[in-house]
Amino acid sequence: MTTPARRYRDVAATLRQAINNGVYPRGSLLPNEDQLAAELDVNRATVNKALNILKSEGLLRVHMGVGTYVHELPTILRDAAVRHSRAHRERGGLRGSLASELDQLGYALDSDNTIGPGRPPADVADVLGVDSDSDSVIVRARRMRAQGVPIQIVTSYIPREIADGTPIAERDSGVGGISSRLADLGYAQAEIEENLRVRPPTPDEARFLRMTPDQRVIEIFHIGWTATNRAVKINVYILPSYQWNLRYRYPADPV
Repeated sequence: MTTPARRYRDVAATLRQAINNGVYPRGSLLPNEDQLAAELDVNRATVNKALNILKSEGLLRVHMGVGTYVHELPTILRDAAVRHSRAHRERGGLRGSLASELDQLGYALDSDNTIGPGRPPADVADVLGVDSDSDSVIVRARRMRAQGVPIQIVTSYIPREIADGTPIAERDSGVGGISSRLADLGYAQAEIEENLRVRPPTPDEARFLRMTPDQRVIEIFHIGWTATNRAVKINVYILPSYQWNLRYRYPADPV
C-alpha cells in the first residue's frame, strides 16, 4: 500500500513526466489544484505537496493572482569543452559563448548591461594582481535573459591596464565578446579555471532570477589565464541550479 508520504512524491513524478512529455507544455498554465486532484484521484493536500516539490526544482513557477505555470525554458547545456573556443563564440558573428549557445537552441538573448571602471572585490583583485581600493578594473555587469526569461547574472572584471581604450570597455565588445578582444590584444587565454559552489540566492539575485528562498544558485568563479600564467579576466556567474546542465571534459593522466 502506498503511504501518504510516498503518494505525493508519486504525484510529483507523474506531473514531472507529463511536463517532460509535453502534456503540459512549457510556459502553459497548469490546471488548478482541485482539477489536478480530480484528474489524479488524490486529495488537494497531496497535490499541493507535489507541486511544492516541482516548484523547488524550478519546473514550475507561481504567478501571483493567476496560477502556476510550467517553466518556460528546459535545462540549458553549458559545455565548457566547447564554449571557450573562438570558433564557437564567434559563430555567425555572435557576441560570445552564451549568445552562440542560445542561438543553437533557437533562443534570443537580451541583457541589461552596466560597463565602466570600478573597484574589484578583494578575491578578484588578489587573483588579477590589481588594487582593490581603487577603480583598477573595467566591470561588465550583465543580467541576461533567453526569450525574456532570466537565466543568469554575470559580472566580468578586466584590468584597466589591458581594457582601457579598447572595445572591452565599451557596451559592444564586438564579435566573440571580451575573450576574443583579449586575444586580439595579445592576451589570449590559454587555460581556464572554474571554481564552483552552490548556495542560496541573495534577495537581489532571487528577485531578478525569479527564484524562491529554498532554491539554489551555482556560483562560478571563472579565471582566464594566459600562456605566461597571468590572470587577465575573471567572470563571476550566478546560475539557477535548475536551469543549467554543466558539462566538463578534459584530458586525464592515464598514469
